[in-house]
Amino acid sequence: MLEIDELWSYVGKKGEKRWLWAALCRRTRQIVAFVLGDRSERTCRRLWEAIPPEYRHCRSFSDFWEAYATVFPPERHRQVDKGSGELAHIERWFNTLRQKLARYVRKTLSFSKGDLYHELVTRWFIVEYNLEASRTR
Repeated sequence: MLEIDELWSYVGKKGEKRWLWAALCRRTRQIVAFVLGDRSERTCRRLWEAIPPEYRHCRSFSDFWEAYATVFPPERHRQVDKGSGELAHIERWFNTLRQKLARYVRKTLSFSKGDLYHELVTRWFIVEYNLEASRTR
């Protein structure tokens, strides 16, 4: 099963939001795909395309953001309330991300100066996180 969600941070200045869209495998607790962009259907579609083919057949859960309903196959995707517990692992991962990377904290003076470094730091964190998750499972 996959848990899909998104969170925002800043790049350049406080008015320049970037959204991190991520897909987490519930069994392994690893991030199997992510994209950075805006909060549009186009970015959601990029996330779907980034999910490896062996995970696309899995049942997936997300919140009620409208882009999910148009991009993810309805026969395998379910939109749920955050209080349902179906998104607990991805929400916990976002908390870990915020604790480890100041640029993802909501109220901070730390933010990426440009998109390239924002993506590189995010990618580095995900690789390190996935390696640690594979060691503990």
